[in-house]
Amino acid sequence: MLLSNLIIFAFAIIFTFILVPLNIRFSHKFGLIDTPGERRIHKEIIPSAGGLSFAIPVIIIQFVMSGLLPDYKDYFLQIGFGGLGISILGLLDDKKGIIARYKLFFQISIIILVYFSGLKIELLTNPFGSSISLGLFSFPFTIIWFLIIINAFNLIDGMDGLATGIAIIVLIVLFAVSIVKTNQLVIVLSLSLIGSLLTFLKFNFYPAKIFMGDTGSLFIGFNIAAISAAGTVQFKGITAITLIIPIITLIIPLFDIITSVFRRLKKGKNIFQADKEHLHHLMLRKGFSQKTIAIIGYIITLLFGLIAFGFSFSTKEILLGILIFLIILISIFIFVYIRKELSNK
Repeated sequence: MLLSNLIIFAFAIIFTFILVPLNIRFSHKFGLIDTPGERRIHKEIIPSAGGLSFAIPVIIIQFVMSGLLPDYKDYFLQIGFGGLGISILGLLDDKKGIIARYKLFFQISIIILVYFSGLKIELLTNPFGSSISLGLFSFPFTIIWFLIIINAFNLIDGMDGLATGIAIIVLIVLFAVSIVKTNQLVIVLSLSLIGSLLTFLKFNFYPAKIFMGDTGSLFIGFNIAAISAAGTVQFKGITAITLIIPIITLIIPLFDIITSVFRRLKKGKNIFQADKEHLHHLMLRKGFSQKTIAIIGYIITLLFGLIAFGFSFSTKEILLGILIFLIILISIFIFVYIRKELSNK
């Protein structure tokens, strides 16, 4: 499969490289542009909906591979059609600006369709014995999982190259684990997206020539959630590892989600109301450049990614202990942040 994997990787890189200039012209022609404003940090008009540049090659690969790898046909089709639906939603949002609660409704609708097509989280690894069947809880767990990962990327996509680079690192970790566990499904899914995003980053890193928009951030989030949620077909017996990789590597946007919800509730605002108080906004006000913030984000994600990769070699007992430690550590950070916010009220 080495040759076919190299072909997939090369196709993703080349096709995306061809599509980005076309996407820029397409965005200008159809008004898919991001103009400077109160909540924007860029000073010029930038084409948005750049996610089309990598969504199209990746979806094509997924559909083609559904025929070439019949054992994984259903998974490729489920993720392919789900990614197509979520990218269309993102494109409409980039063009029209869909109200947040409606966008959430459509996200849930797409996830429900994907769930009933067969892509769901049914088992969790039990550190004290056999895997735990979620049963009826599979449905809400799967929906919440997808929503968290999708909106984590949607949230962090507020600065040149930040979301793109973090996504690449998360996918590289998933790819590395899939190599160790010899799983062709995850190898193809992650490798195709890595190739496309590496090319897109060339145009998206500061100073960006094109933004991914919701078209791209929703698509990336959906695919990473889907890769990790495909279940035991990916990593037999260690389902928790596939779920823990995005949780650990996405520690920055996940922390940002929690603090953003708290901040808006404290101020009596709608939790979906956008603001300029995210971590990258705060770092900008502290004097950090966009390039520096992106690199810091990459380094932190990479460090946590190495930790996540190490889990694939850990016993379930060690995995549980590290999980508990991380939960306690994150809870302390959140508690300290909340106390600081309340003291500044």
